[in-house]
Amino acid sequence: MATFLYKLGRLAFRRRHFVALIWVALLTLAGAGAAGAPPAGTTSFSIPGTEAQKAFDLLEQRFPGQRADGATARVVFKAPPGEKMTDAGNKAAVEKTVGELADGSEVASVADPYTGDAVSKDGTIAYASVKYDVSGMELEESTKDALEDAAQQARDAGLTVEIGGDALQAVPETGATEIIGIAVAAVVLVITFGSLVAAGLPLLTALIGVGIGVSSITALASVLELGSTTSILAMMIGLAVGIDYALFIVSRYRAELAEGREREEAAGRAVGTAGSAVVFAGLTVVIALVGLAVVNIPMLTKMGVAAAGTVAIAVLIALTMVPALLGYAGRRVRPAGAKGKLLGGGRKGPDAEGNEGAQGDGGAQGEGRQPKANLGTRWASFVVRRPLAVLLLGVVGLGAAAIPAASLELGLPDDGSQPTSTTQRRAYDLLSEGFGPGFNGPLMVVVDAKDSDAPKEAFTDVSDMIKDLEGVVAVTPPQPNKAGDTATITVIPDSKPSSSQTEDLVHAIRDAGRDVEADTGAQTLVTGSTAMNIDVSQKLNDALLPYLVLVVGLAFLLLIVVFRSILVPLKAALGFLLSVMAALGAVVAVFQWGWLSGLMGVEETGPVMSMMPIFMVGVVFGLAMDYEVFLVTRMREAYVHGEKPNQAVVTGFKHGARVVTAAAVIMMAVFAGFIGSSESMVKMIGFGLAIAVFFDAFVVRMAIVPAVLALLGRKAWWLPKWLDRALPNVDVEGEGLRTAGEGRHTDPDGDRTPART
Repeated sequence: MATFLYKLGRLAFRRRHFVALIWVALLTLAGAGAAGAPPAGTTSFSIPGTEAQKAFDLLEQRFPGQRADGATARVVFKAPPGEKMTDAGNKAAVEKTVGELADGSEVASVADPYTGDAVSKDGTIAYASVKYDVSGMELEESTKDALEDAAQQARDAGLTVEIGGDALQAVPETGATEIIGIAVAAVVLVITFGSLVAAGLPLLTALIGVGIGVSSITALASVLELGSTTSILAMMIGLAVGIDYALFIVSRYRAELAEGREREEAAGRAVGTAGSAVVFAGLTVVIALVGLAVVNIPMLTKMGVAAAGTVAIAVLIALTMVPALLGYAGRRVRPAGAKGKLLGGGRKGPDAEGNEGAQGDGGAQGEGRQPKANLGTRWASFVVRRPLAVLLLGVVGLGAAAIPAASLELGLPDDGSQPTSTTQRRAYDLLSEGFGPGFNGPLMVVVDAKDSDAPKEAFTDVSDMIKDLEGVVAVTPPQPNKAGDTATITVIPDSKPSSSQTEDLVHAIRDAGRDVEADTGAQTLVTGSTAMNIDVSQKLNDALLPYLVLVVGLAFLLLIVVFRSILVPLKAALGFLLSVMAALGAVVAVFQWGWLSGLMGVEETGPVMSMMPIFMVGVVFGLAMDYEVFLVTRMREAYVHGEKPNQAVVTGFKHGARVVTAAAVIMMAVFAGFIGSSESMVKMIGFGLAIAVFFDAFVVRMAIVPAVLALLGRKAWWLPKWLDRALPNVDVEGEGLRTAGEGRHTDPDGDRTPART
């Protein structure tokens, strides 16, 4: 692989005009497709194999013409202090609003509060239910404007009016912190490279890759039913890995220049060595993201595949466009150790003009002076001297951070988790005040009596059974369809939608329904958004272990091929488990317990999003393997070339620690930038991934990994001989380049000038 990538890097450097033209053309094509694509339509949230989904599908069949996924709105009215909603003036204002809402072109029905028992017992709060023929994402802006105008007229009459439901759902905004994250990444790159040009290359290539990926997602959003969150997550992950992959290529290129190679040769070797690590790191991320398909939740699968596509684009750009841009940059990208004018370089010394090969890793050192060991070298030397103490401290620290994860509660966000500044949240609070917390999460019970001899009696039996259950506030009379073989019953719990009591009630209805089915032949199914959330959480919990086995197993096999070792991949997987559990603990502490919630902009604590654990496992595992591959391949490279195990660890940190640290800080900055999103799911994922990268990069890879390798010594690189013969040689270390060079009559390293020591 190294030889192929070496040739690819040299070709891209030499044919840079052609390579740049291809990527610009792809960006233009994707942008044109996004601009001309129809707006995204409905985003179906189906959960195959769950009872809630089965009931949802049954409603579509038995109640034709009534779209179960149509948008809904609850217009909530509150009377002024000292008045009631039944007062003549207030009642007239509400009825006028209801009449105006009913005239909407996309409105299916509007329920009058005064004829539908939708006035609170104390008479201060009432609501009108509006159902639409299309989903919330398909509603025309004129329909949304009409809804808000009708509410405003009621406000002008003196009422407090708020609107809940999904009719006014908006595309989530990420806020200014996303830009701040990119700015932090830029600063880190400038400090790392000491040059605006070298720092700009990773940013430019990452933005082009993300532009192509997100534009492609936008262009296909309507056809593939991709939600707005899909493009945000693809942008989040694509930016992070795009910058990191380009960073590693550019860093290796500068190191090759410092050893005296010509620029085209340096570009080829950078892609052949660091590029090999990029390919395998990218593969682990893609495996983890595509593996989300095993959960069998279409929305999650689409999110994973879209993000994986963006990662694949980032890998391709790092292998081709980065060397092409290095060709354009020329001498403005200086060798490693040679400071640019930005950081005070170029003022004195024989190499101030940046002649290639004039400076080694130590920069402009005197002829007789040894360069000072960098921080990575000093840290690694300390760890290999005290491996057991560092290992214990790292494991205990991550274990302590993981403790809150034992209290993890899962759920899906509803209007109750929205900021209090939104009308949806204020409507949620008003309904809870007037009708109880369970009113915001009604359960829909579907009774399928097609195989029953007495359908009407079966409907009544189910209704009576539910009334006798604990935790039920109200049960509506059964509403049969035209055929009389199916009926719906609405159940109001006495607890809020995301509570464990509501979950217990759902299970109780299902258990009791089996007894009714045995007596009457009628099947009882529970659906609705609350039941759907409960089923999603259960499905995700059930899928977590198989997903872990699949993703970790595949990546474990891949890393065996890369490192030609058993213990190194095993150590990598165990270290990942530590970091992801610690990150989940931090998520629970902030979003469920409320620690530092004000700093993070979390206005409402509650259950952690159901998708968070499995999504974090997938994404964090892929990103964790990035640092493992980049750092440990440098160690293996040194070990293969004859260094002792402990010295190889130090050498790996000497060349890789600075770059890995910069990459981790950049990735954290990019992820943290999404904490400012208005979407609670995006905010939580941004925080979770940022803290996970911190734990994994700085505790696991920078402390635990060298400590374990120091304790294992040569055993770390042990591989059974039979397995060594069976595995393909992918040559991540670039040994093939060195061997090929030794077979030539010329200098094996190609166009090398003597480097000073």
